[in-house]
Amino acid sequence: MARTLILFLLAFPAAQALGQPVTVNDLLEPVRQSHKMPAMAAAVVNSKGLIAQGAVGVRKAGTDVRVTLEDKWHLGSNTKAMTATMIGALEEQGRLKWDNTITDAFPELAATFAPVMRKATLVHLLSHRSGLIENIEWGNIAQTGTMREQHEAAVKMAAVAPLRSNPGTAYLYSNLGYVVAGAMAERATHAAWEDLMGRQLFEPLRMTSAGFGGTGTPGKIDQPWPHHEGGRPASTNGPKADNPPVIGPAGTVHATMADWGKFITDQLKGARGERALLKPNTYKKLHTPPDGDYALGWLVTQRGWAGGTVLTHAGSNTMNFCVVWMAPLKDFAVLVCTNQGGPAAAKATDDAAAALIRNYLK
Repeated sequence: MARTLILFLLAFPAAQALGQPVTVNDLLEPVRQSHKMPAMAAAVVNSKGLIAQGAVGVRKAGTDVRVTLEDKWHLGSNTKAMTATMIGALEEQGRLKWDNTITDAFPELAATFAPVMRKATLVHLLSHRSGLIENIEWGNIAQTGTMREQHEAAVKMAAVAPLRSNPGTAYLYSNLGYVVAGAMAERATHAAWEDLMGRQLFEPLRMTSAGFGGTGTPGKIDQPWPHHEGGRPASTNGPKADNPPVIGPAGTVHATMADWGKFITDQLKGARGERALLKPNTYKKLHTPPDGDYALGWLVTQRGWAGGTVLTHAGSNTMNFCVVWMAPLKDFAVLVCTNQGGPAAAKATDDAAAALIRNYLK
């Protein structure tokens, strides 16, 4: 009997065993320990805002500096949904159109693009159906010039890069496509992508912690430190502990869990047809795949626990990992981050998301 009781207590968080409400930390800590993550953070939101959040573990392996709810997490390719939403705002303002082509934005480069590529639109780029290669040698264009100049250099490289398919014919994931889309937004507005993200997204949603690049002050353990697969701390931290900034539209945003949650709350509102930052038809465009299962910054699939459609995405710069699961029909979403990259981090965040879904979606 005693052994049975011990096993029961081990199988459930202590708070639950005592009849107390289970917290996000109660759910995260066993997952963090099981997968040997340095730290994990999570949030649960609905269309009214934040329901719960938590953060467990340490900012840097080998130290006792705990993570906090105010810490900022690198969101990786979860940036893509934000870039697409920013472009949706510009489309509503009449400054861009979904069917604008690369050569509409950069007519001086039209002759350098293959004829078929001249017809690639913003929707092709944002849904990974442009045919562009996934990446270019980002380091080669990240040495000189402003961010806008670097983004335009990426467009020029896209013009001469080999196509993997004709635009609109196949889903082929492409960070380059998102950088080109960001450059098109810059050309239409004469403003930098970073400024557009602030004006069109972060400021109206009051995402005050949102920024770009790696987190923390170089050499100081004042934010979650990045870690490689296996839990080895990266050699440095800070803004430059990331992919080159030129890749920004595809994946360099960081934010607190609460502020990322504000963006997801707005996406839930829009998906449910409620009053949100943009118009209902714009969210429908963002959340509906042209074909297949990838929309504009979102993978769209089905889950029984969600009552049907879910929108999800993961993101990593190889030293951090984040995932979001959003269920509009249940008015519910979970967000999970860890400051480590690699397959173990992917499994840890998925396991944490599953635990949160089981506990909070009741």
